[in-house]
This record gives sequence, structure tokens and C-alpha cells, in this order.
Amino acid sequence: MSMIETGTGLNYGRLDELLGFHLRMASAAMARDFGEAMDELNLTQKQCAVLELIAANPQCSQIDLAAALGTDRATMMALVDRLDARGLLARTPSARDRRRQELSLTEDGQILLKDARRRIAAHEQRYLDRLGPAKAERLIALLGEIYA
Repeated sequence: MSMIETGTGLNYGRLDELLGFHLRMASAAMARDFGEAMDELNLTQKQCAVLELIAANPQCSQIDLAAALGTDRATMMALVDRLDARGLLARTPSARDRRRQELSLTEDGQILLKDARRRIAAHEQRYLDRLGPAKAERLIALLGEIYA
């Protein structure tokens, strides 16, 4: 008996038994919903994560961000460049190491992040309502064990 109810009429066979498949399907569902929530702001999940990290860690560097998100430096540079081009962050040379650029949110970045956080909260709540607080807390803990 299949656990998946997609309305496609397909038998998912062995896929139904694979943890990775279920994680991917759940991730795709959340990504679609997140995309719809952020459409008007023209922000991706990674861009939101970068803005959040900079807000929480003023004067962090692109290298710090890349390490935190498990992203290569070139990808992070492109993300930061896009956010910089939109006027959402500022780059300043580090007083300790001139080779290092420190990042901070601009006023526009702070305003956009505030709106994004409101939208993200509504997006998250849609899934929390499905699971309830206890299951959601347990799921977060289990997922953390997978990527720890």
C-alpha cells in the first residue's frame, strides 16, 4: 500500500520505501510554496538565508556565509553580487584584514527582510498547522540528525 497520495494514479513502487525520495518530495512541496510566498519580493530561499545570516551576524564575510550554507565560494559570490546589485547589502573592507569584505544589510535590505520574514512565517505556519507543534518539533530534530 502506497503512502503517497498524489492523484497521479501511478504506483510508486520501491520509491515509496526510500527516505531520500520522501525528503525530496517534501522539500519540493515546501520550495514551491516558498517560491509563491516570495514571488512579489523576487527572493529565493538561498537569498533569504543569506539575508538572515547577515542580519544575525553583521560584518560576516562571503566565506563565512558559504561555510554556513554549505555552498562553494563562487556560488556565494554570485548570490551576494545579486543582493548587492539590488541595494540590499553593503560591503566594507575589514579593519583587521583588508582582503576580507564584511557584509551588512542596508536599510532597504532590512525593510525587505522584515517583509520576507512575515511571508516566511505564514509559509511555515501552513506546514506547522498540518503537523502540529509536537510533530513539527520532532521532525526538525530528526532532519537535523540527517544533515548533522
